[in-house]
Amino acid sequence: MINRIYFERNINKMKKLAFILLFVVATLNLKGQNYKPEWASLDKRPVPQWFEDSKFGIFIHWGVYSVPSWGPTGDSIGVYDKYAEWYWSKLTQPGKVQKYFKDFHLRTYGPNFKYQDFAPQFKAELFNPGQWAELFKQSGAKYVVLTSKHHEGFTLWPSAQSWNWNSVDIGPHRDLCGDLTDAVKKQGLHMGFYYSLYEWFNPLYKSDLNSYVTNHMIPQMKDLVTRYTPDILWTDGEWDKSSKDWKSEDFIAWLYNESTVKENIVINDRWGSETRSKHGGIYTTEYGLVGDAEGIENTLPHPWEECRGIGTSFGYNRTEGLGDYSTAKQLIKLLVSTVSAGGNLLLDIGPAPDGTIPVIMQQRLTEMGNWLKVNGEAIYGTRAFIKNKKDVAINPETNSTIFFTRKDKDIYVICLNWPGDRIVLKNLTTSGSAVATLLGSDKKVPVKISGSRLEIITPQLSPDDYQLAYVFRISGAIK
Repeated sequence: MINRIYFERNINKMKKLAFILLFVVATLNLKGQNYKPEWASLDKRPVPQWFEDSKFGIFIHWGVYSVPSWGPTGDSIGVYDKYAEWYWSKLTQPGKVQKYFKDFHLRTYGPNFKYQDFAPQFKAELFNPGQWAELFKQSGAKYVVLTSKHHEGFTLWPSAQSWNWNSVDIGPHRDLCGDLTDAVKKQGLHMGFYYSLYEWFNPLYKSDLNSYVTNHMIPQMKDLVTRYTPDILWTDGEWDKSSKDWKSEDFIAWLYNESTVKENIVINDRWGSETRSKHGGIYTTEYGLVGDAEGIENTLPHPWEECRGIGTSFGYNRTEGLGDYSTAKQLIKLLVSTVSAGGNLLLDIGPAPDGTIPVIMQQRLTEMGNWLKVNGEAIYGTRAFIKNKKDVAINPETNSTIFFTRKDKDIYVICLNWPGDRIVLKNLTTSGSAVATLLGSDKKVPVKISGSRLEIITPQLSPDDYQLAYVFRISGAIK
């Protein structure tokens, strides 16, 4: 009898333990869902919330192309033809654009100077990753994306697949990816990498795509992820082949299921000629061009990101003048209009080959940071302001001076110009009362509510109150 009771008690304990184990396993499975290597499964993986909350990141194009740092400028030149980082490719492309690049190259370097000869001149001798990271922190950016490898194939880390064509074997003789990663993470920012799937002149890519993908590209990407544990992998160069050719689904399944960054990693939509604005992670636009989507407004339900340079090129372009660079006010408008439509801004800088960031770029980033110190609550952690589930965002594309964001029950009204003596908002589902505040000011801001109409009475300002854009926070106005 005693033995039977003892046995039954132990059986009950074992059942309870088994139940607990099953619960734990089920919880872990929910957290680390197993994704199949097919878009129907991969596209179900949500974009990590940290990305949508961050809103502002720094893009960095830096490599061998930074040595010639040259591209044509002017209104007659197409957007993509101004990219200085495409220098090597443009030298070989027939037509008018090649003439610009080839004339400059022959005149400056002579007929026997090959693109590869620029590599020893890419020395990064003044590169101070700590200073870079401090500037990015001051700018108000929350994440950084460095070009680990552009279409030229030169890597900024000691990649075994790019022997003698990387920043450790030649040029800087330094692991640039590793050094910047350490500095950026010390500042509490998220670190990520741009990576080009294709390489213009890699003989293996030209002769045997399957071998290139299997033995070069995928091992290289896995090495990048494993070495530096980035929070973003931003691929490009996808347009040349389909995602099946790139074996993108297989790689992303590894990234989501097995890699050490599977919980936090953010990817974009550039994984094949058919994937942009359709598959992957965040959707990406570039200088306002939106892949297969008809317009930015179509991407509102899905996390997206606009990328562009402070100037007209991603890589440093010495021919750009003051007029080619956006002003601080223009950059704030770009940030505000992007965030108010539900997106992030990835703003690019192009460092010089010695590792210095051009002063005008430092100035623009500092000016943005100063504005965000006062008004950042209207940007970080916000979402596009939707009146209700059936309506589109209040801010249409035609609205070029006043934009809206939302955080919980607070509405932020962002005015690029001082709005005069009042701002009137219509068609709101109001709670009947509200409190308005002008960020960065202690002046009172009266509010009048009449049904679905809300009126903000703006205060009188002095010259000391000037800002690049003005933000009114309205609390308690919406249910």
